[in-house]
Amino acid sequence: MKLEYKISQTQLVVIVSLFLVVFGNFAFVKNVLAVYPVDLGNIAFLLSLVILFASFNIVLLSLFCIKKFAKPFLIVLLLVSSQAAYFMDSYNIIVSDEMIDNIFKTDTNEAMDLVSIKQVLYLALLGVLPSVLVYNAKVDDMALTRAVFCNIILIVKALLVCAVLLFSLSDFYASFFREHRTLRFYANPTYYIYSIGKYVKGFFKPDSEYFREIAQDAKSSPSDSERKLVIFVLGETARADHFSLNGYHKKTNPLLEQENVYSFDKVSSCGTSTAHSVPCMFSIYGRSDFNKSKANQTENVLDILQRTGVNVIWLDNNSSSKGVADRVTYQSYKSKDLNPVCDTECRDEGMLANLQSYIDTYASGDVFIVLHQMGNHGPAYYKRYPKSFEKFVPICATNQLEQCTQEEISNTYDNALLYTDYFLAQAIGLLKNNDEQFRTALLYVSDHGESLGENNLYLHGLPYMVAPEAQTNVPMIMWFGEAYKQGGIDFSQIRDSVNQPFSHDNLFHTILGLMEIQTSVYDSDMDIISHKNNE
Repeated sequence: MKLEYKISQTQLVVIVSLFLVVFGNFAFVKNVLAVYPVDLGNIAFLLSLVILFASFNIVLLSLFCIKKFAKPFLIVLLLVSSQAAYFMDSYNIIVSDEMIDNIFKTDTNEAMDLVSIKQVLYLALLGVLPSVLVYNAKVDDMALTRAVFCNIILIVKALLVCAVLLFSLSDFYASFFREHRTLRFYANPTYYIYSIGKYVKGFFKPDSEYFREIAQDAKSSPSDSERKLVIFVLGETARADHFSLNGYHKKTNPLLEQENVYSFDKVSSCGTSTAHSVPCMFSIYGRSDFNKSKANQTENVLDILQRTGVNVIWLDNNSSSKGVADRVTYQSYKSKDLNPVCDTECRDEGMLANLQSYIDTYASGDVFIVLHQMGNHGPAYYKRYPKSFEKFVPICATNQLEQCTQEEISNTYDNALLYTDYFLAQAIGLLKNNDEQFRTALLYVSDHGESLGENNLYLHGLPYMVAPEAQTNVPMIMWFGEAYKQGGIDFSQIRDSVNQPFSHDNLFHTILGLMEIQTSVYDSDMDIISHKNNE
């Protein structure tokens, strides 16, 4: 028997708003209480904040809930809010516009890594169950003008409540909005609705009507007589402070420590997500003036290399190149069709299997290869490495990180780094085998870092302004073959610079310098290899 009950449109809006405040905002409450603990001095403010939040939700929902649009909107809102609540409660992440971009660009395998029984329960209890009740509600039918009028009255009442609360506790709210603005990022559903609006707005920014070519004067250096073979390893979710090359107490880089590598420990990422950082890393735009819309309309450093005659290829064991390799040779290694090293998932080292044959097909010209790792992609770190690399135990063998101790999470994450150490050592071995035909080099940089439970934060993707260093301080490693060592590069200068601050902004110019491309857009001061240590 179908359960039906009569209710007015405004009553439905109020009930859903209150439901979301009470059951969909545990992360918001937890973070607020960390700043404003429950005591006599804060109790009035905390109670007012609940009423203010509910009133604001009522205003927001009333704008969209008119007649036949009300039920579909509220059902979608409840389903999406249940998932936003799950990720914020479980990982303390923020659903920003960058996170939304990541969601749309995440492939099926990565999405499945996030699925858990707890997530299904959130969907069922906070999403499906209330959605069924909304669907079965028999909303009073009324003329459009009356429905709009009723919503306006409700909005006015809610705004009056907000005004009274803000005025009566102005000292508290001045501090709340000015000094603790990050707390608002956890408000469900208001902040993710704002983020969706910001994300969609990005598609409608006025762009140039043409694709912008840069460095049209680019050419190989006249003194460039030797062929170059450079492998750029694009790491995933690695943080610099977990590399033993940088002083970490666990031996996460036992193989690289046997190589003559240069490890830079103060490198800042362009963003805190793959979708933002990857296009930024290869772009001429620095973090301060980068946006994805502008980058999509402008050539990147790979385009410049290819136009000057460099053979460029992008091999990907991640979800995609995020648009960077749209105009160069691209191959995905996410399936057994191409990747010969697959067990529970296809491994990064599979990208090396056919690499020598690729190199051999280029009879002339320099070769620049990008290897995009799966690396340490979370939260299922235990899937990111073969069992033989499980050196650090006990591990966290679940994607529910909050169920594991910080030691278990760290061990599992470090095992994945141990596998990256092996992968990079194998890549260096391949380059050594080509030393007689090329000047060889390897450059490794991660796209962003990762929170592993510090301060109850997990994963990545926080807005850059509030992101911890764990999400923005990324590892960068350089290795050079014998031919590079015989001239042209001041290696003592590189050695003196490994503890200097650099960022993804330096990569565009460093790649041009390493490949000996002459162009007016090249800035030697931004080239890490030719960087002058001014300290």
